[in-house]
Amino acid sequence: MENDFVKTFVQLCKNLQDPCHVARFQKLCGVQGTFPDKPTKPESGPSEPDCPGLRKRVQGSDVGVGNGAAGDATAPQVNGVQGDSSAGPGGPSEAAVDPDAARAKPLRRNSLTGDVGQEFLIHNKFLFYLFTFGTELGNEMFFIIFFPFLFWNIDALVSRRLIVVWAWNLFVGQSTKDMVRWSRPASPPVVKVEVFYNSEYSMPSTHAMTGTAIPFCVFMLTYGRWQYPFLFGLCVALGWSVLVCVSRVYMGMHSILEVITGFLYSLLILAFFQPILDKIDSFYMMNHFAPLVIIMSHVSLGLVAFTLDSWSTSRGDTAQALGTGAGAALATHVNYQLGLLLDPPLSSLPLTLPPISTSLVVLSLLRFVIGVAVLLFTRMAMKAVTIPFLCRLCGLPSDDVRRARQHMKVELPYRYIVYSVVGFSCVCVVPLLFRILNLA
Repeated sequence: MENDFVKTFVQLCKNLQDPCHVARFQKLCGVQGTFPDKPTKPESGPSEPDCPGLRKRVQGSDVGVGNGAAGDATAPQVNGVQGDSSAGPGGPSEAAVDPDAARAKPLRRNSLTGDVGQEFLIHNKFLFYLFTFGTELGNEMFFIIFFPFLFWNIDALVSRRLIVVWAWNLFVGQSTKDMVRWSRPASPPVVKVEVFYNSEYSMPSTHAMTGTAIPFCVFMLTYGRWQYPFLFGLCVALGWSVLVCVSRVYMGMHSILEVITGFLYSLLILAFFQPILDKIDSFYMMNHFAPLVIIMSHVSLGLVAFTLDSWSTSRGDTAQALGTGAGAALATHVNYQLGLLLDPPLSSLPLTLPPISTSLVVLSLLRFVIGVAVLLFTRMAMKAVTIPFLCRLCGLPSDDVRRARQHMKVELPYRYIVYSVVGFSCVCVVPLLFRILNLA
């Protein structure tokens, strides 16, 4: 009986890992590849029957990434919908039948190889923009906007605890990817609507993990602390999570199994952190040894995670999350010790949203614009200083930033240093600036 259950479960997993399901879903949503008439060898190679998707990581920067063909050096560099209804060379002619079809390139070039991918056809622009928005909810620029806005304008306690969960969630997910080492869905048949993460491993989907962890953690931290209906909060969290998860299948970056695994994995991590988040936050604020523990733990975890065969975007993302988490935790300690951390007293709970007024909106937008400008400037300045310094320190040429960052001794400290300073600035420096400018 148990053997039958195991066999059925394994067969179900293999079925959910099949890239043909991804291709069918893309076709249903109006995504059509412009594959050559002659089938080419899939970029990620055939999957082993007993271990679907296993492959070696892409090495070097000369590997083509696209929809069944190597990146075209002559292809236009502007990615996204091009608004041209004609099909590309060798592509299908359905665009002539459907006048609303538009040519598109993958959203962003691959961060490892620099390839821009192969064009495809979009027959449903609404779903294209909807799922593009969904996938952006798991990208760096969203985090650099969402966490600060939540911290500066809504609830600092929720934001700093959310950063803890986000950092650990991303660390566990990316580390699992590099242990499991499953490839992205093969193309063809899958259309690569996005190629930015195409050269890193894919099991589990860390977009699905963060897209589940963030809304459900916000729901977990705010329900009872803020006044709103339970069903409303649950629906928002579930809708957010489903949009991000489905968008990764639409983009051709993950199989159904990888997305489901990421969703469940994230819920498991949330269940682990839920009873101890308050203790972690209190430790960061009050313990005199907290700064030492924060730095040692985050650096040690990074060193353990990065004993890999080659560079990938997952390594940089993990270092970025750990660096941001360390910077925010250190800033929390400094704020508390200097008396700058003023959480509302327990007697004031539950909190209610203040009446929306012109002055409130203007003040919130002013804080947000000034704060994000400071963070972006900090990131740009730190990046401009850190990478050349690390290259000189390690004896590497600094004229090619992409190639330099493929070395762990450059990428790891670069990400840690830059994003720890960004995290510290978000939680400590910018709020202090608001006080000076009388914007607090």
